Amino acid sequence: MCGITGKIYFDNNAVSEPDILAMNEKIRHRGPDDGGIYISPDQKVGLGHRRLSIIDLSPLAHQPMNYLDRYWIVFNGEIYNFQEKRGTLEKEGYTFKSKSDTEVILALYDKFGKKCLEHLRGMFSFAIYDEQEKTIFCAHDRVGKKPFKYYLDENVFIFASELKAILTQKEYKREPDYIAINHYLTLQYCPAPLTGFKDIKKLEPAHYLFIDLKTKKIEKERYWKLDYSKKLDLSEDEWKKRIMEKLEECVKLRMISDVPLGAFLSGGIDSSAIVGLMSKLSDKPIKTFSIGFEEEKYNELKYAKIVAEKFKTDHTEFIVKPDAIGLLPMLVRQYEEPYADSSALPTYYVSKLTRNHVTVALNGDGGDENFAGYSRYSAFQFSLFYEKFSLLNKLLALPISKFFAKTIKNTFFERVYRFSKTLAENYRRRYMTYTAYFTNEQKSELYTEEFKNKVWKEDTYDLIAKRFNESGTDDKMDQTLYADFSTYLPDDLMVKVDIDSMAVALEGRSPFLDHEFLELTAKIPFNLKIKRWNDKKYILKEALSSFIPDGVMYRPKMGFGVPIDVWFRGELKDYAQNILLSEKSLARGLFKKEEVEKLLSAHSSTDVNYSPHIWALLTLELWFREYFE
Repeated sequence: MCGITGKIYFDNNAVSEPDILAMNEKIRHRGPDDGGIYISPDQKVGLGHRRLSIIDLSPLAHQPMNYLDRYWIVFNGEIYNFQEKRGTLEKEGYTFKSKSDTEVILALYDKFGKKCLEHLRGMFSFAIYDEQEKTIFCAHDRVGKKPFKYYLDENVFIFASELKAILTQKEYKREPDYIAINHYLTLQYCPAPLTGFKDIKKLEPAHYLFIDLKTKKIEKERYWKLDYSKKLDLSEDEWKKRIMEKLEECVKLRMISDVPLGAFLSGGIDSSAIVGLMSKLSDKPIKTFSIGFEEEKYNELKYAKIVAEKFKTDHTEFIVKPDAIGLLPMLVRQYEEPYADSSALPTYYVSKLTRNHVTVALNGDGGDENFAGYSRYSAFQFSLFYEKFSLLNKLLALPISKFFAKTIKNTFFERVYRFSKTLAENYRRRYMTYTAYFTNEQKSELYTEEFKNKVWKEDTYDLIAKRFNESGTDDKMDQTLYADFSTYLPDDLMVKVDIDSMAVALEGRSPFLDHEFLELTAKIPFNLKIKRWNDKKYILKEALSSFIPDGVMYRPKMGFGVPIDVWFRGELKDYAQNILLSEKSLARGLFKKEEVEKLLSAHSSTDVNYSPHIWALLTLELWFREYFE
């Protein structure tokens, strides 16, 4: 796990060592153990690397790494099947100096070219320079676990694991991307390829870039796509068997490490399953780490403790208090893009706690996307049934829910009203109303006319609706899984895990997001993922029924939530008001002052929870202050 940088000139300029060193320094936190640079003989290509040593701790694994006196690579990630691939390559005459997975990638590229990606099982972003052919091959893993951001114009190509590095280069003149900000306010993240910075992009998951420096031809291609259209007709018992066998294999692969290893334990089904399988595969207690809050409804520590006792782990807990908001400016700086998922806060804390004990931590990310674990899937499924009664909804449910939403003013009636109001919309756009931070209606009220004129032609709902159309399946429920898998998962969840863990030089690994496991679960009929309207993750629970304690298995889902609704009515109320209503914030001309005041007041004086909206505006303003002042 590391950080990578690079700069390639297409014109008569020459890459300098100070350029690459400056980029490397900005991502030192990703790789505190070692650093290196490479400048090509013609000075057209510069590569940089910061290393967090995980596999092969020797100097032989130093990067940038050379192979066959021809290829140079900078690589961030882990290839879990590298030992198997190395054995095959050795039988074909390939030799290796190190014991690292990095060198195996180079040998695979020499043998297969771009198709080497088909042979990699893991998480990665890398760039390979071929000195002989004068080409650059850059690739991003299938799920989007390891970031790859870049700036490209007619004269230069600059890339890095974090765009902070790109900002050090004189060729880039920073400017906010208001279209990305418009999407962010609905989604809580900037959808790829957008980053919030004009002209800086992120390479989408399962894509590669190939650049021929001789012809200046640039090729961008997708090399993998999850397919939900081919279902397997198996008994429940057979599915349970296949799920457990494949998941155990994924966990086993991710326990290969030359440094201490542990696991995040939230007390939910997914992380509990990973911890249980790790314990089964280990001959000593697994180190587990949990985070909690003083507010009881957000505290999962008691469930984590049940699992820790069941599997006899070496368990460590930590309580987050509201004064943790002092970390917010630092988190905004680390995340570098506009980002409003408040669970970034506890994820950072649990990462920091974990790093005091281990260098690698497995997690349960991806279980909800594989097995339809979010409440919005149940709501959407119900809407597909309920739309048959659209006339009844229009005449009865809609006016009643509107009345209660306007008079009682609590979050439950707000959601019921939103559900009834959007029932007549196309199902793709309707799904967005279950996930949106600011809906289009709310944005229309919030935006100044100046800001609206800049961005209103770009509809975030349409952006996500296109993902439904790309899915390749007619099943509307599987389309929702595909849409979340290709947007929310890589642009929100994977960003959170990468940024928070790498900020403290911790490597996170996600067995549920192994691409072979994803391909298996995509073949499961949806009616085995949600049964009886609200029995979410049914087949996974059945597979784990004799493995995970019932008290954990069948408790209500909490998610990795943060009590910001409580904080914004108490300790953080003045903090939010002082920043969002400051002259500096209002002078940006994005939002109407009276609408911001109304939002803050409604959260404080009613039972409607507007904390996600306030958090989104707050982190956006802090982002402007960090990167544009």
